[in-house]
Amino acid sequence: MQNHSFMIIFALLSLLMSQFALAADKDPRVAWDKIDAGATVIDVRTAEEFAAGHLDNAINIPFEQIAAKINTLDIAKDTHIVLYCRSGRRSGIAFDTLVAEGFTQSYNGGGFETLSQFKQDDKQ
Repeated sequence: MQNHSFMIIFALLSLLMSQFALAADKDPRVAWDKIDAGATVIDVRTAEEFAAGHLDNAINIPFEQIAAKINTLDIAKDTHIVLYCRSGRRSGIAFDTLVAEGFTQSYNGGGFETLSQFKQDDKQ
């Protein structure tokens, strides 16, 4: 019984920590600060979603292709990169991929609509 309780507590702590880690990124103010400072912007949505609208100067690399394509670009491993998608889920996966590839300054910017709306609200 004691071992079972330990496993439940461990699982709950793991869940809490993973949710905290996910919440740490996806702040539109931080994303825009990085973008305005010259970060490379990568939209990891599909080509169709990208064609329907995207942030200025964004590069489209669908998240399932990020591992194969990121190293074909002339981007240093310490370049500031902001990733975004529709909701932040796919950009979170792409973020994990970039970290695994050695990119040290990546940021999950979250969702396109949130980023777009934040920038519009910020201008007003």
